[in-house]
Amino acid sequence: MDIIGIVGLPGSGKTEISNYARERGIPVISMGDVIREECLKRGLEPADHHGEVAKKIRDELGNDAIATLTVPLIQKMRKTKNRMVVDGIRSGDEVKVFRREFGEEFKLVRVESSFKLRLERINSRGRDNPEIETLKQRDERELGFGLKNAMGDAEIGIENSGTIEELHLQISKII
Repeated sequence: MDIIGIVGLPGSGKTEISNYARERGIPVISMGDVIREECLKRGLEPADHHGEVAKKIRDELGNDAIATLTVPLIQKMRKTKNRMVVDGIRSGDEVKVFRREFGEEFKLVRVESSFKLRLERINSRGRDNPEIETLKQRDERELGFGLKNAMGDAEIGIENSGTIEELHLQISKII
């Protein structure tokens, strides 16, 4: 059993790695989806309120809240799948939750890209609203959650500065 966690700044390639895994039949649990679902429960548009709701959840339930909400989803999936990807880890506290719950089955992969390249990707995907929050603001918010610590905890690092095919080759060696 392998639970492969993906950590990185916005636009670094986490979703592309997740898509690659899905295409190969490896299930993906998105921590961002947990937040988007919570936005909808609160009657808020995820594109406009994702960061705000993520912060509120952490304020209400603790820095490891999103991971804690994700653990039952992983446990349910473990019953039928022997490998999965967890996308969107944002803090060292979240990493601790996964390591405590899943031990050596949990492996953390850090994906990195330049600010310029990440900005180009984010602008092209149309999922985010830069009028609500710029990439610089998102980086600061996520680093404030403890993302730098989580990235430092990764056993494996990927530099995603080339083509999608190059990223796929790197990730194929891991998953």
